[in-house]
Amino acid sequence: MIQTGRYVRQNATRLLAIEYRQASLPEEGSGEYDPSFVITKLGAKVNRAIVCGVIDRMERRDGDAGTSYSGVLRDPTGTHLFNIAPFQPELHVDAEEMLSKFEAGERFLVMLVGKARWYETEDGGIFTSLRAEEFATVEKSRYLDWLVDVSNSTLRRLNAYNLSLETELQPAPLKTAGVPEDLIDGIILSRGHYSEFDPEEYVLGVRQAMALATGRTEIEDSPSEPVAPVPTLDEDVSSAQENPPTPAEPTGDIMALLVETIRSQDTGEGVEYGSVVDALVHAGHSREAAEDAIQDTRDQGEVMEPRFGFFQLVPE
Repeated sequence: MIQTGRYVRQNATRLLAIEYRQASLPEEGSGEYDPSFVITKLGAKVNRAIVCGVIDRMERRDGDAGTSYSGVLRDPTGTHLFNIAPFQPELHVDAEEMLSKFEAGERFLVMLVGKARWYETEDGGIFTSLRAEEFATVEKSRYLDWLVDVSNSTLRRLNAYNLSLETELQPAPLKTAGVPEDLIDGIILSRGHYSEFDPEEYVLGVRQAMALATGRTEIEDSPSEPVAPVPTLDEDVSSAQENPPTPAEPTGDIMALLVETIRSQDTGEGVEYGSVVDALVHAGHSREAAEDAIQDTRDQGEVMEPRFGFFQLVPE
């Protein structure tokens, strides 16, 4: 859609959380109407993204500029952070409805189209998020369709990236090698920025998404190392909605473990929400108990959240 004589709205990229979360290359537009992008390791140039998953967290914040909303959306590979800004009042009614459902204990599937955003720390670290443009709760069937679509999109970028490893990093040789034209620019930028990496974790992410989409609970043709079974979609949603028995007895006091997790993992930029929850779940605590512990330590002044979704200990 053309919004002015010179500004064209960019297409939205289908992305799994793992690919977007690991991206650390922003590209600022050079002119007033030039779009900005986040370039992923696989060469996706993300100006806008379509993501989908279970709402893992949602909150409202009232500040001097007005009311804003922040949330966490979880897909089979990890979490997306998103926000709704004070200058987006047209989204606030729907955001309030979503917040009300979340606070009532419901967990539900949401599809969201968002603008790529990033935050750069003083030492150059990049953390990505999305500013919501539109969103809606979706049925299970729509989520399964999205999982197939995002898997195909990720596999297309994986194939293009692998083809690029065998040829000169210039447009003409890449095109000759079979790299799609729309991915060439992003791959050149990606290969020039990121050090070499093993794309196997992205392959595993696709397997996890497809296992969920097809109803399989185990990943076929997986690496030799054991991989945890993939939950079905109903299990994935209900694990966030309820407090089911955990397979192992919890080890240690959850509050002390949370504090120690943040202390040991914080390198000065905070520890991401999903990492904190995963550590507590790995120790045998339920996801719901982990979320409650995060809130309790914030309320008690032991933990602070300098940026949404990232936690640090309050200085003594």
